[in-house]
Amino acid sequence: MLTEHTADYPLPEALREQIDQVLEAHDYDGTQIVGILLEVQDLNERHYVPEPVAYYVAQKLDMRVTNVYDVLNFYSELSCEPRAKYPIQVCSSIACRVNDSASLAATLKDILSIDFGETTYDGRFTLEKVTCFGACDRAPAVRINGHVYDHLDSREKIEHLLASLA
Repeated sequence: MLTEHTADYPLPEALREQIDQVLEAHDYDGTQIVGILLEVQDLNERHYVPEPVAYYVAQKLDMRVTNVYDVLNFYSELSCEPRAKYPIQVCSSIACRVNDSASLAATLKDILSIDFGETTYDGRFTLEKVTCFGACDRAPAVRINGHVYDHLDSREKIEHLLASLA
């Protein structure tokens, strides 16, 4: 059913082989779609799952592409839109707001000269507002490429973090 549509989006052989390795490691088990998409997304330096890849994964798992997009849109760690080399995710949950994540967000916006949903001119940073990523006890914190950086309670700490990601 998806084969005809996937033909409209040919993938390079090397990328298909990498995706097939991920799928094989998960035994082509559609119930592992989140883990599969996280690994597939890591194959892309822009940290997202492009449309042709979403269709390919859906075809290989024998599922509807809408199911793949449901997962991509639900989980904040996944994206179907290109992001920067370092997507900076700021938690917007109540626990983090109590621990001054608003100040952290304001400082990041000021230093990077971007707002949420934007990418710096050099493509290094994207600023994203997300729901809880489980670092409430270490707030204010950010998650960048799956790693949590915590206790970012001063401009100096934030500047040091950004400089370390060069």
